[in-house]
Amino acid sequence: MRTAFDRIRHAVSFELIGLALVTPLGAWAFDMPMSDMGVVTVVSATIATIWNYLFNLGFDHLLLRVKGSVRKTLPMRVAHAILFEVGLLAVLMPFIAWYLGVSLLHALLMDASFALFYMVYAFAFNWGYDVVYPVQESRAKAWTEPATSSTDRV
Repeated sequence: MRTAFDRIRHAVSFELIGLALVTPLGAWAFDMPMSDMGVVTVVSATIATIWNYLFNLGFDHLLLRVKGSVRKTLPMRVAHAILFEVGLLAVLMPFIAWYLGVSLLHALLMDASFALFYMVYAFAFNWGYDVVYPVQESRAKAWTEPATSSTDRV
C-alpha cells in the first residue's frame, strides 16, 4: 500500500499538471474566457483531488482484498480510470452549468469532454507514477497478512 504522503503527492501532482493542460485547452475548445475556465477547472480540480485520494485508497483496498496485491493489469487500469471519471461527472456537471450559465446539456458535453481528456490523462499519469514511484510489494503484502504478536510465537 502507498503511504499517506505518497497518496497526497500523487493527487496534488496529478491535479497541478492536469490544470496546466486542461485550462487553456478548455478555454480554446469551448470559446470561453480563460478566467471563467480557470475558476471551473480550479474548483473541479479541488473536488477531484479529494475524490482522487478517497477513490484510489478504496480501489487499492479492494484490490488487496480481492487479489492480494495492488498491482494493476491493463483492464484494471481502464476500469479504474472510467469509474473515477463517472463519479466526478455526477458531481461536477451541475456546478459547471451554474457557474458558466449554460444548460445542463451544454455542461454535460463540457464535462464529458473534460472526463474524456482526464481519462486518457489519468491512464498515462497513473502508469507513469507507478513506474517512477513503484509500490514496494512487501508493504502491500503487510496489509493482507494477519498481524502477529509476541504471544503468538512458540
